[in-house]
Amino acid sequence: MRVLETVGGPADLKKLTGQQLTDLAAEIRDVLVETVSRTGGHLGPNLGMVEITLAMHRVFDSPRDRLVYDTGHQTYVHKLLTGRAPKFDTLRQQGGLSGYPNQAESDHDIVENSHASTALSYADGLAKAYKLRKEDRHVVALIGDGGLTGGMAWEALNNIAAAKDLKLVVIVNDNGRSYSPTVGGLATHLTSLRTNPRYEKILDLIKKNLGRTPYVGPPMYEVLHGIKKGLKDMLAPQGMFEDLGLKYVGPVDGHDRQAMEDALRNAKSFGGPVIVHAVTKKGFGYAAAEQDEEDNFHQVRPLNKPRGWTDVFADELVRIGHRRPDVVAITAAMLHPTGLAQFAQEFPDRTFDVGIAEQHAVTSAAGLAMGGLHPVVGLYATFLNRAFDQLLLDVALHKCGVTFVLDRAGVTGDDGPSHNGMWDMSILQLVPGLRLAAPRDGKRLKELLNEAVDVSDAPTVLRYAKGEVFPDIEAIDRIGELDVLERTGTDVLLVGIGSMAATAMDVANRLEAQGFGVTVVDPRWVKPVDPKLVELAAKFKYVVTVEDNGRAGGCGSMIAQALRDAGVTTPVRDFGIPQQFLEHAKRPAVLQEIGLTGQELARDITELIAQRSGDPMSEPDPARGRPGGA
Repeated sequence: MRVLETVGGPADLKKLTGQQLTDLAAEIRDVLVETVSRTGGHLGPNLGMVEITLAMHRVFDSPRDRLVYDTGHQTYVHKLLTGRAPKFDTLRQQGGLSGYPNQAESDHDIVENSHASTALSYADGLAKAYKLRKEDRHVVALIGDGGLTGGMAWEALNNIAAAKDLKLVVIVNDNGRSYSPTVGGLATHLTSLRTNPRYEKILDLIKKNLGRTPYVGPPMYEVLHGIKKGLKDMLAPQGMFEDLGLKYVGPVDGHDRQAMEDALRNAKSFGGPVIVHAVTKKGFGYAAAEQDEEDNFHQVRPLNKPRGWTDVFADELVRIGHRRPDVVAITAAMLHPTGLAQFAQEFPDRTFDVGIAEQHAVTSAAGLAMGGLHPVVGLYATFLNRAFDQLLLDVALHKCGVTFVLDRAGVTGDDGPSHNGMWDMSILQLVPGLRLAAPRDGKRLKELLNEAVDVSDAPTVLRYAKGEVFPDIEAIDRIGELDVLERTGTDVLLVGIGSMAATAMDVANRLEAQGFGVTVVDPRWVKPVDPKLVELAAKFKYVVTVEDNGRAGGCGSMIAQALRDAGVTTPVRDFGIPQQFLEHAKRPAVLQEIGLTGQELARDITELIAQRSGDPMSEPDPARGRPGGA
């Protein structure tokens, strides 16, 4: 029997011998490689988290002690150790385990986070709540994988440092991005000394006694304190943490379980906020991941991956870069996922990776634009939410020519509710002067990107889906900025937004088979609403919009408002993503569940027509026959 099979929860870990724990670590890595290679997901970060997670669960008592992860994709080992090993083969599958913490799965999960740099703020609030409620509970926040590059993390640290008696331990999982490892017997000894509560009491006693000696006492204390701090800083890179007033433990070899346990026990006994600095290697224990130069298998990528939307963008931006020396690129620690790596290779001096700092990225882009350049900011659609204020007041208010390219827009599927890009088109409708484009295929992506970077006096946004790029759909006509994709009559004007244009064509075919005359248009630029679309809508009996964005405040809502403002009385029905958090599943499965498929939409539209009994809309164009093709 494998050791992992004997672990039903964290309490079982405390019964294991040292050799059993070593065997367990090896078994966990085997399970990670085997499972994630099949299901996809974040392999490299979790391979580097095995010993840290074992130590966390052996020193602390989850779920009474709360473990908060930042980012949540580092929790696969945590799931295996908290009773979910038997279901681990369902990872990221519909109805199976989430790729992130999930409250519905386990009491050991408290924060369903996946956006970085948030855990320390959660932990600060939790620890303060337990203190006020007089509950003897520790809070452990693990941050790493770039999380400390986000400004929110440092805002939290500043506040944590001011609360001297919080039972809060912060583990910095340093996998080579922040500090150089410093190890050795003396450093370990000083770590134990620094976190011993008696050490602080003795320092206070010395300070008080020396303070009673005029002239000599205070200078002597400062000399002693300076020697202590200088020695500590020479042995360990702790300066900035202790400058904040935080106790520092480390650096500790994060792959040495016993060393991690010792460090965490010292931190736990201190009675106040403590930083534990663990040095790890992403992909540790799996040679292929350790040797992967791109990102140590941060996320497992399928072999022979078909050409995707991101690939089309990447190629076209390089072409633009050769033509336009003023175009620069900005990424928030997502160089490869957002398709900017190719541009960075061609133009390294014109590419800026600001870390996980979307707010800074956006305002820095405004500064670049003010300086005469045209920045292209590559983000996941859901991450733009974090920088809305900067987009509104730092970019749009100043009429800065900045192009935002939003990858993973709409339903993304496997990564669950935090990664579905279903809010961008709603929040962007609020920004004065902004122009928003949603390409339906690869050819339109190229066209619209070139049009976007030509706008120098306002922000432009280009958003597209995750995965394989859709086959090109050629227009049969152009009206204003609108592409006409299909025209068989004036019963239904079907507006397909971006990646839903292909679905709209499917709906049109189904409605036409029932005898209805349908015209399908793709607005290309969905903000502002094209006046030609308003004029065209007046000629139809019904307008239907389809978008992979939340219905509230989305493109359909804006089109309906534009029609009302113009006095056009054609009824509008908008289809989109319901305003709810969508569980993880493949994109087609999610679209099926929320009714955004050709079959579901055609049936809903037919029912709407049928409900308008006695209205001319209840009958199709005579030239198209009767419903059902009779």
